[in-house]
Amino acid sequence: MNRSEQLSKLQNTEHWDVIIIGGGASGLGTALDAANRGYTTLLLEAVDFAKGTSSRSTKLIHGGVRYLEQGNIHLVREALKERGLLAQNASHLIKNQTFVIPNYNWWSGYFYTFGLKIYDLLAGSLSLGSSKYISKKKTIEMLPNVEEKGLVNGVIYHDGQFDDSRLAINIAQTAVENGACLLNYTKVVNLLKDDKNQVIGVQAVDQETGKAYDIKGAAIINATGVFTNAIMKLNDNVYKKYIVPSQGIHLVFDKSFLPGEEALMIPKTKDGRVLFAVPWHNRVVVGTTDTLIKKQSLEPIALESEIEFVLETAQRFLAKKPTRADVLSVFAGLRPLAAPKEEGKSTKEVSRSHKIIVSETGLITITGGKWTTYRKIAEDIIDKAITKGKLPHKPCGTTHLAIHGKKATTNADRKNHLYIYGSDISKIVQLQQEEPELKEKLHPDHEFTMAEVVWAIRYEMARTIDDVLARRVRLLFLDARAAIQSAEKIARLLAKELEHDENWISKEISNFKEISNGFLLSEFRNK
Repeated sequence: MNRSEQLSKLQNTEHWDVIIIGGGASGLGTALDAANRGYTTLLLEAVDFAKGTSSRSTKLIHGGVRYLEQGNIHLVREALKERGLLAQNASHLIKNQTFVIPNYNWWSGYFYTFGLKIYDLLAGSLSLGSSKYISKKKTIEMLPNVEEKGLVNGVIYHDGQFDDSRLAINIAQTAVENGACLLNYTKVVNLLKDDKNQVIGVQAVDQETGKAYDIKGAAIINATGVFTNAIMKLNDNVYKKYIVPSQGIHLVFDKSFLPGEEALMIPKTKDGRVLFAVPWHNRVVVGTTDTLIKKQSLEPIALESEIEFVLETAQRFLAKKPTRADVLSVFAGLRPLAAPKEEGKSTKEVSRSHKIIVSETGLITITGGKWTTYRKIAEDIIDKAITKGKLPHKPCGTTHLAIHGKKATTNADRKNHLYIYGSDISKIVQLQQEEPELKEKLHPDHEFTMAEVVWAIRYEMARTIDDVLARRVRLLFLDARAAIQSAEKIARLLAKELEHDENWISKEISNFKEISNGFLLSEFRNK
């Protein structure tokens, strides 16, 4: 996965079967599906792969316990099937995670046990383990820092936990291995149309060189998530809202706030939302909120009200109370919810199912959806392009397709932080042996090494400090201050590998400091 190789592929191809705008979960999944079926496939991403929503999730591959309560059986069944397939296809990244629901009244234990038994049944042969009622003593044993006052019992169930942007990069690598052409930092600025007002291609600009390209294709797919409305403005004569962005935030804490291997799930917070505390890369991720917002941004900022809500809820259920001073990083992500037909619906009522829209111009747009179902979404998009006569019929082949890096991984393997690289681990170790200076740590408090940075630049198309520290090595999400302290070191290595000068280095450091400010609570931001 090398950007200059991909660029020359773009320049040497006159016409594509499939052109995808957007390099998040849905776009990357669609590129993989299309390339695997044998179509010539191009994906263009304006910034970096998974830069938006797809790197800012709750890190769960799940059926959605909340949707079960809402009676959305179809969505839950589909997501549980995809969860099971993903656990097989990307076994290096998907971990079977035990969740514990602590109950503070006696009937909740029976209510949730019954509901979660239905969840297990819907998963069928792809179940990750069975749910069960547990005693107060067992609940405390599994959640050593749980608030014991008033605790009556608990319920355990299983779901998947993963690293979202690492999966995105691995899907991108798999798509390239299947013949797709993928480019980051290539922004679609216009849609090309024929005299019948049909979309026949895109105009894109390479953000690094400023060079513009007119690119022709048969099926043009808009998978831009929260930026869907912007592409639709290029497509429609009359402006209409296709998605409504909703924001979710997460706070990251030291492992001492959830010392075991189990995750905590609160099915009903005081305003009816679900709260998770999930062990992730030796830290704890706590979230999430659900706030409708007016406009989308590449760098959404957590609102004070959201931070207070997550902190206050976590303090109610944890014996050692987390405070603002304990927050290592805060990240906000936007969900591209399919716009409701009636105005004024709450985010809890807006559908989480994906929806495919085919415009009069022939543009195919995907709205809604979630990480867990990315493969099914991609299959549905390409099937839709076939039924609309854009592509010759070829069957989908991704159901059991191994994702780059696939390797059976145990809990013991996960003690080595390199486990996320799966079958590529030996190549990173080899880099350290060939160039011993690459054994150096990025930051004294963290295990990541410079070899991972070189790997990200040479083989995963990382172009900026943000690409490296936010989405290849997850330091910005795990410890924002440590990421800021490592920025210059990363900038110098990028400059060496990509042949940039001192001027580029200082601009890049200042740009990253601005981005990373959003991952710090307001009182800790660089002024």
